Amino acid sequence: MTYGKDGLGSVRIDRKQTKMIAHRGLSGVETENTLPSFRRAARGSYYGIETDIHVTSDGRFAVFHDDTTKRMTDGKTEYTLENTDYATLRSLSLPDKWGHNGEGETFIPLLEEYIDACRSGDKYCVLELKNRFEEKDLISAVEVIRGTGYLDRLIFISFSDFNCITMRRLLPEAKVQFLTTEEINGELIAFLKKERLDLDIEYKRLTKENIALLHSENIEVNCWTVDDKKAAEDLAEWGVDYITSNILE
Repeated sequence: MTYGKDGLGSVRIDRKQTKMIAHRGLSGVETENTLPSFRRAARGSYYGIETDIHVTSDGRFAVFHDDTTKRMTDGKTEYTLENTDYATLRSLSLPDKWGHNGEGETFIPLLEEYIDACRSGDKYCVLELKNRFEEKDLISAVEVIRGTGYLDRLIFISFSDFNCITMRRLLPEAKVQFLTTEEINGELIAFLKKERLDLDIEYKRLTKENIALLHSENIEVNCWTVDDKKAAEDLAEWGVDYITSNILE
């Protein structure tokens, strides 16, 4: 890794007016979805920091990407997030895969701790709601976020249409982005317009033309996960609204 002058370890790009989002924190340098990863991103010029949450068996919101702990504990455990209490998850030590986590905080954080890390750098929280939530859990998540006083700095994203539609109903003015790997077509655009959602899509689906089409329908466009400098600069040139990356800034 070649470190930049700011010491972050990120790779600078010509991003035009595009807003950069740190994927699972600055996960190209720190262990993904940990407090060191979020704090390092918070010290950078990112617009926002992305993460993922699951609902634990005791109703807490655990910050973690995968459905089980197997990958992130090098196969030593295989707890399913939704079937495990938070104290058990908190007790796990995630490997320091990059050798940069000096804080000794490679554990699974809570939603509130992630928000505090974003707040430390005045960054937007880009919060992926993993899997399909129950409506009561979406309501609870909103209350937890409201309790932090940071609700107006949240962007909600999800592959679940139920999560997106319910969050739009609960928070009519919030930014909500529907995640997809599918092609951009009339059916997708009609769905986004009907439910007043923006789009978060695998970046290889985007072209200059379909970004312009989405913008003509007043749909903002986020894309993931862009770690190739040229691809990111092309997307910025085409006017994409957000780029989500592990390492680019």
